[in-house]
Amino acid sequence: MMLVIDVTKGMQTQSAECLVIGQIACQKMVVVLNKIDLLPEGKRQSAIEKMTKKMQKTLENTKFCGCPIVAVAAKPGGPEAPESENPIGVSELIEVLKSQVYLPSRDPSGHFLMAVDHCFSIKGQGTVMTGTILSGSVSLGDNVEIPALKVTKKVKSMQMFHTPVTYAMQGDRVGICVTQFDPKLLERGLICTPESLHTIHAAIISLKKIQYFRGPLQTKAKFHITVGHETVMGRVMFFSPAPADFTEEIEENVFDFEKDYLYQEQYLSKDSNSSEENKENDQAGEVQLPRQQWALLEFEKPVTCPKLCLVIGSKLDTDIHANTCRLAFHGVLLQGMEDKNYMETFLPKLKVYKLKHKEGQVERVMDDYSVIGRSLFKKETNIQIFVGLKVKLSTGEDGIIDGGFGQSGKFKIRIPDGLKPDTKMLLNVASKKKSKAGKGDTAKEDESSRNDSAQPVTISLLFKRYVFDMQKKMIQS
Repeated sequence: MMLVIDVTKGMQTQSAECLVIGQIACQKMVVVLNKIDLLPEGKRQSAIEKMTKKMQKTLENTKFCGCPIVAVAAKPGGPEAPESENPIGVSELIEVLKSQVYLPSRDPSGHFLMAVDHCFSIKGQGTVMTGTILSGSVSLGDNVEIPALKVTKKVKSMQMFHTPVTYAMQGDRVGICVTQFDPKLLERGLICTPESLHTIHAAIISLKKIQYFRGPLQTKAKFHITVGHETVMGRVMFFSPAPADFTEEIEENVFDFEKDYLYQEQYLSKDSNSSEENKENDQAGEVQLPRQQWALLEFEKPVTCPKLCLVIGSKLDTDIHANTCRLAFHGVLLQGMEDKNYMETFLPKLKVYKLKHKEGQVERVMDDYSVIGRSLFKKETNIQIFVGLKVKLSTGEDGIIDGGFGQSGKFKIRIPDGLKPDTKMLLNVASKKKSKAGKGDTAKEDESSRNDSAQPVTISLLFKRYVFDMQKKMIQS
């Protein structure tokens, strides 16, 4: 990557964003300080040195620390200057680029996929699509698909740097000529082996927050989602491993549908407020973060993209002049959902759960093995669906919800191992106070309930519910 900086201005908001994208997508970088002709000749060298030091400092904590920095004037005198003006420093820049380039290992196998960045017609020839081959290879006479338009065309001819060729592979820049295709239909996009790319309505991605983005990443928030050449609006839902699996090694670029995942109100990071269920995992108040987090992305309009492609989420509606990073997260697309009705057909397979915690109070003792509870359910709740669920009393006993009691949302709890003598005493004292208060005036009753509320016996009901379970079943371990 070549990061071009105006030497008179230094890093701008958009240069910083380019740097962030570079850190996500590139391994090497060269910084070019441009427009050095605008610096007065007497002070030019010292100004270049000052800006070079500034850039070195900026890059210190990035993967590009120590990268080459070259000063140039690509067009001395600006756009209006005569063509005879020679650029300054460009030949040195070319030497630096030569010393930095390397040949990546390239593989012609697999499906053909090409990113098209330009499309135009040539009279008497056809329509030419130019771009870079991302994977696989292509030969004269092959059929290629433009998946966004659901159109398939035959390769009539090909050129690489004005030279006709019959074959091209991963990494090549190539122009592919097809016939009877209107170039206005495709400015940028993907072309591929027919039926190898899918159009998806939603996706599961693994992701990381971009450290320079200010503020939390909230579930249900909308982001601009960039996939290849396309940017569409999408809504996110974040989830993590179950707390017991936070430290577990996660296999890269695979998503395991067999596992349970914990729903998160926001992406967990050092500065986010940990949710209740994660707090149980904290040690000495330190937030423990999972090794990997995921998001479900739901697109406002479908996108066509390969599996494992790079995904970037941004808030592009932020004011460009507000000195803030608009790029929020980046990730890898692990699983796309092609079915429009993915809510019914696909999402029930995704086992993301929420932990639910309800609290009530013991009203009175019925006998040694049962109590009546209140304040756990609303009056209109159908208590039948909770029958058989386990509860715990604050005094330590385990109980099971046995059924409703009366019409006001009260319920009966069976205590299989019986109530402890201390619990019975505590509850009997409380109910005696109540009955005394009942005989006296209301003022006494208020006072008595204040005293008795100092130490009520509480009932805890804990269960988990899967977010995409149509039956909304309650599950206890």
